[in-house]
Amino acid sequence: MIKQISELWRWQVLWADWPKFAVAFLKTLEIAFFALALALCLGVIFGLMSTSHNRLLRGIARVYVEFFQNTPLAIQVFFVFFALPYAGITLSKVTIGILCVGTYTGAYMSEAVRAGIGSIPKGQFEAAQSQGFTYIQTMALIILPQTIKIILPPMVNQMVNLVKNTSIVTMIAGGDLMYRANAFATNGTMSYGPSYLVCGILYFILCFPLTRWARRYEDRLKQRDVQTNLEIEKMEEELV
Repeated sequence: MIKQISELWRWQVLWADWPKFAVAFLKTLEIAFFALALALCLGVIFGLMSTSHNRLLRGIARVYVEFFQNTPLAIQVFFVFFALPYAGITLSKVTIGILCVGTYTGAYMSEAVRAGIGSIPKGQFEAAQSQGFTYIQTMALIILPQTIKIILPPMVNQMVNLVKNTSIVTMIAGGDLMYRANAFATNGTMSYGPSYLVCGILYFILCFPLTRWARRYEDRLKQRDVQTNLEIEKMEEELV
């Protein structure tokens, strides 16, 4: 495979097939974008449910998390692809990818949200209740804004994993980037080296901006906290 990377004619063949790689890249981007939106929604919803005082909501959240965390993503994809048509439900391969990858990652994100909420001192919940805040208002205005800097690193890790997990769609011939790389590598030239190298670079292009953005945003939050603390100290000195 290493030798193939240095063979110019293989790259010429790949370049001729590049438009198909571009289409596959856009399809992977589409799956990742909508799956990420679904995962974030499910992560916040079930994260809030898992910290609720309602035992039924906590139970539902626990079942969701345990099921998706303890079953392979590949089995979930195969179930939706092969089993649902028997129930009269037929979904496109892109929709299956979005649904399966999104719900799978949402379970991990909900655990990050639950842990972030659990790290906030209980006194803040009690203070909000004493001021007449509802549970939703307490979460939206007081608790969740504080948890962002706590849950950001694990959430970004899950986002990057989500992008890479879109490659599971290749198992049902979803036309994604990994599927195109496999198809090119086995088209008669057996150019596995160039094909998978390009595939890896394209996945890197998708994942790297996420990690860079998260790092900058986390630094910005830390700077804001430092500035706030300095302002509080200054106010305290003026009062004294």
